[in-house]
Amino acid sequence: MEIQQGYSYHIKDEFFDLVQDKYLMSNKEQGNYRPHYYAIQDRKNPKLYWMIPISSQAEKYKEIVEKKKKRYGKCNTIVIGLFAGKENAFLIQNTFPVIEKYFDHVHTIQEQPVTIHKKLDKVLVENLNEVLAMYNRGIKLTFTGIKAIRNIMEEELGK
Repeated sequence: MEIQQGYSYHIKDEFFDLVQDKYLMSNKEQGNYRPHYYAIQDRKNPKLYWMIPISSQAEKYKEIVEKKKKRYGKCNTIVIGLFAGKENAFLIQNTFPVIEKYFDHVHTIQEQPVTIHKKLDKVLVENLNEVLAMYNRGIKLTFTGIKAIRNIMEEELGK
């Protein structure tokens, strides 16, 4: 499968079974696939992709964004944007790295892949890179165990 930025994907169960991170978005919900994840290719390792969960609970997250903006002056861990014609929350705070082996399929509606607008993609890439740079400086803005998950994925690549 060719992984392309601008699309969202579903991740295989095997990834979640392998990684066992309690902060990853929950397993299947009401018999459907997990949340959709927006994929951004890693700048240093092109075989690694950063997955950003997409939540339809935009109103819930708008309140959190506003609280963070009041407290810190900005919010780069949650982005509200259009996905499939509706407002959604892109949860950079729950990002995690994954390799191609664990992609299940591209998210579609009526058999057509759902794309994300280039302007939203730019904001997501900028915010993700900022959050990851802060993480690398010891400022943890994410819930997931990025380092441990990355180690597992790099180990998988080495096999």
